[in-house]
Amino acid sequence: MALDHPNELSLSRVAMKAELLDAETELKLAYAWRDQRDEAALHRLITAYMRLAISMAAKYKRYGAPMNDLIQEAGLGLMKAADKFDPDRGVRFSTYAVWWIKASIQDYVMRNWSMVRTGSTSSQKSLFFNLRRVQARLEREAMARGEELDRHQMRHKISTEIGVPLHDVEMMEGRLSGSDFSLNATQSSEDEGREWIDTLEDDGAQSSEIVEERHDRQTLRDWLVEAIGALNPREQFIIRERKLRDPARTLESLGQELNLSKERVRQLEAAAFAKMRKQLENRSEEVHELLS
Repeated sequence: MALDHPNELSLSRVAMKAELLDAETELKLAYAWRDQRDEAALHRLITAYMRLAISMAAKYKRYGAPMNDLIQEAGLGLMKAADKFDPDRGVRFSTYAVWWIKASIQDYVMRNWSMVRTGSTSSQKSLFFNLRRVQARLEREAMARGEELDRHQMRHKISTEIGVPLHDVEMMEGRLSGSDFSLNATQSSEDEGREWIDTLEDDGAQSSEIVEERHDRQTLRDWLVEAIGALNPREQFIIRERKLRDPARTLESLGQELNLSKERVRQLEAAAFAKMRKQLENRSEEVHELLS
């Protein structure tokens, strides 16, 4: 596998020398892995797109994580993408793999940013990776207009720009600006000072997190229902039978029922997914966080 090379330089060299797959070859490799568990096809598919994983890993160097570790996590995301990729959807593997690679890298960065959990909900994750960038842009725009934003105004603008609650912005600012310290340290210099560990909340799921998670799931469910509702009856039937049934119907069985060829059913399925994707993208960028 591409990840068998532990050195960053050797990984990059292997990746740069890897072949560039055309759509037809990529599709054949994906089918070979999905249907026949052909490890040679999987190796070839992953190696071809390792340069994409390395390129994405490099974008997260500013968070202080070792580049080798970032590449390893990106590679793990790439392998997950290859394992879950459905070539019948009619999308390129690289388009699908981007989300798995990004999710793997981001989860690693957030796990290692601090000993204290930095965030878990979609809004907190979005804030962690976008707060500083959005803040810098808003400051540049304000400076160009000759304005000066105070902290309260800046937080409100960030909240609106990213689409998250104001209290999440305030909380994330505090977490990103703070540093780790011993939980056994006392809160004051007095001998009887209480240790910081005594102030920690129960590590069970908090009510606010439960509510946010439920809200995210319901929002995603509503968006998906709306996207499916935009399809025509035949497209809805194909999506329902192919993706919402367990086990899923085969293209061949649907073709027989609809009096269509297997390839025509695949084309209709791909077209339906394209419509749903456009519908979701028009809703909000936040859908990418919910789907990642």
